[in-house]
Amino acid sequence: MFKNTVILGAGAAGMMCAAHAGGDCLVLDHAKSPGEKIRISGGGRCNFTNLDTTPENYLSQNPHFCKSALARYTQWDFISLVERYGIAWHEKTLGQLFCDGSAKQIVAMMVEELQQAGADLWLQTSVEKIRHEGETYHLTLLRDGKPQQVSCKNLVLATGGKSIPKMGATGLAYDIARQFDLPLIDTRPGLVPFTFPDGRFTALAGTALPTRLSNARAQFDEALLFTHRGLSGPAVLQLSSYWHEGEEITANLIPTMDLFTLLRDQRQLQGRRALTTELARHLPGRLVDFLAQEFKIEGRLADQSDAALQALCTQLETWRLTPGGSEGYRTAEVTLGGIDTDALSSKTMEAKQRPGLFAIGEAVDVTGWLGGYNFQWAWASGHATGTAIAARS
Repeated sequence: MFKNTVILGAGAAGMMCAAHAGGDCLVLDHAKSPGEKIRISGGGRCNFTNLDTTPENYLSQNPHFCKSALARYTQWDFISLVERYGIAWHEKTLGQLFCDGSAKQIVAMMVEELQQAGADLWLQTSVEKIRHEGETYHLTLLRDGKPQQVSCKNLVLATGGKSIPKMGATGLAYDIARQFDLPLIDTRPGLVPFTFPDGRFTALAGTALPTRLSNARAQFDEALLFTHRGLSGPAVLQLSSYWHEGEEITANLIPTMDLFTLLRDQRQLQGRRALTTELARHLPGRLVDFLAQEFKIEGRLADQSDAALQALCTQLETWRLTPGGSEGYRTAEVTLGGIDTDALSSKTMEAKQRPGLFAIGEAVDVTGWLGGYNFQWAWASGHATGTAIAARS
């Protein structure tokens, strides 16, 4: 069988590409259903884009690479598509858009889009071998347990990264990239919780509070969640993409609070009150109990000098922690690194030295922040490749 285009991966990027690549297109995926990461995202409601998407929300060795695709298919374009299908949505926080109903609506919409474009979708199909002769890519597939041969002019790598292997994520895109001499940027898990040894925060599991979490590279003002294994929550997931093994992070537990003034005023009014009791009015009680041991907090408000109160506030603003590691690809929402953008055209995502070979979505060294940015990159990069292929057909 010959197809103009074969797309490996029926995720967000692959299905968007198929919707724009023209009718003579085949989408392959080893899963039983398309768009599995779409289905589970956003607590089952799919955080499908972000109102505030800009190139500054992405990490890459080449921070300029994503600009072209994002400019040509914006968050407003995808919102228009969602609204055309009558899918109700809402903004949650920080520009994050979710379905009012179910993420399955986005999956169904994308399947409908690729089918309307005339593309075929083969599920439970694995790639056994790929070879390239002249202008043609030849694929040996295993479909329903039977070998099958498919050839194509355009081959699109849209298989994602290594994140969440229990859902079938593999490094297939990277293996194919190596086969065709495309350089790779070292991969690591991103948007992932931090772990700490010896169950350090077990007593605080389930406690959450707004924080400012930072390291030498980045700073995020969002919620921090203590877990049995360490630290999670949006602030942690965001910072994890900028963190390297063994590095220290800093937590400001009172980022929007003038705690010194509050404590000083209460010292005048309630001097006999225990300092920990007063702190528990402003911070979670279990956290105060923990910090009382960590920072040796004791005594009454009346016993505290201005200098002592200021020193305590400084400790709460600059709590330095060194994670033992992260939870890895098992729970990471994205994979950092991947196919080096220097080897690709920023307009079409085509390999510069391998005509007809394209890479899109998470397989590429472009990784977004938490909050719908990675889906927007999937839509934009898939659109860039799909329209480029259609223009040549």
